[in-house]
Amino acid sequence: MVSVQQWTGREASALRAALRMSTRAFAEHLGVALRTVAKWESLGTATHPRPDTQAILDTALARADSAAQARFEALIFPDRKSVRPADYETWTEDIERAVVCVSRQNFPFATSLLNRWLTRHDPHHLDDKGLYFYGRSLVLLGDLQRDQGAILGPLSARHSYMTARGMFTELDIPRRVAQIELSLAVVQEMSGQLEASARQYELLAADERLSPRDRARARLWVGTALSKEGNNGYATGVMVEATRSFEDLGEPEDWSVAHQKLALAHRGVGDLKQALHYIDIARTTGTVDSPMQRVRLDTAYGHILLSDAATRNDGLSVLDQAAQVARQYGLSHQLHSIEGIRKGQQG
Repeated sequence: MVSVQQWTGREASALRAALRMSTRAFAEHLGVALRTVAKWESLGTATHPRPDTQAILDTALARADSAAQARFEALIFPDRKSVRPADYETWTEDIERAVVCVSRQNFPFATSLLNRWLTRHDPHHLDDKGLYFYGRSLVLLGDLQRDQGAILGPLSARHSYMTARGMFTELDIPRRVAQIELSLAVVQEMSGQLEASARQYELLAADERLSPRDRARARLWVGTALSKEGNNGYATGVMVEATRSFEDLGEPEDWSVAHQKLALAHRGVGDLKQALHYIDIARTTGTVDSPMQRVRLDTAYGHILLSDAATRNDGLSVLDQAAQVARQYGLSHQLHSIEGIRKGQQG
């Protein structure tokens, strides 16, 4: 339902017209004087009802049936277009298909599915439902841009996320806003802003707008960012806490990923025995049907093997396999990470 932040005579007159009432009937409906309604009609945006009358108008709009609310929205926002119900169903199906494509790193088809809607509609002319679908599509576009390594700039994950966050803020859907803020923190981390991303993760780990799973993921990523900064001791403690949360929540895939992150943190402090222990757990419990996860897991494993002279050649072989998959699926950020690991060992 459309809402009114500040009623003027224009919105009040539009509500009367949407309810298909005469000025006298509308005045009686609201319990206000007839001259008050006449004033709204004549002065329009130049007059503002008193605060108590604003609340009465809010209630009248909320209690109006769906047809009257639709008429009111059409009068207030004449440029807005309602997408046909059948199109909404198709848009929903395409979003669901795009989710699967992004998870499998089928970026070309995911882009095609999303752009058929993003290029068709001007968000400024959509009703609230259309704006919601547009925002969902933008978030998915941001996800695939992030996975491809396009994190900054006008055609980047950050730009898509920021635009979508504005839409969900306008729609007053705080959970979606918080989820996007979590994705923006990931972009910060990927762009090298480790301290800033760790602070943002820490705030979101206690943010009630997010689900328990998302809060646990934010806690895990606090450790990830700190580990990259070299603060592996504190990072390990945070990751262990997140791992327990995933176990309590019954999230096996997140639990497995947490062990992968723990393995790298132990490698960072030189404890290769523990690093191998945790990476073995991750490799035996995690699913690798996603190319992205396969590359991440092999990269972590190869990095650990490369840290020991006795297994260095095995590590290079595993990293070569990971790089091959990364190239095949256009995972440029992961490929850059693999190249960085190789250079670090050579140095």
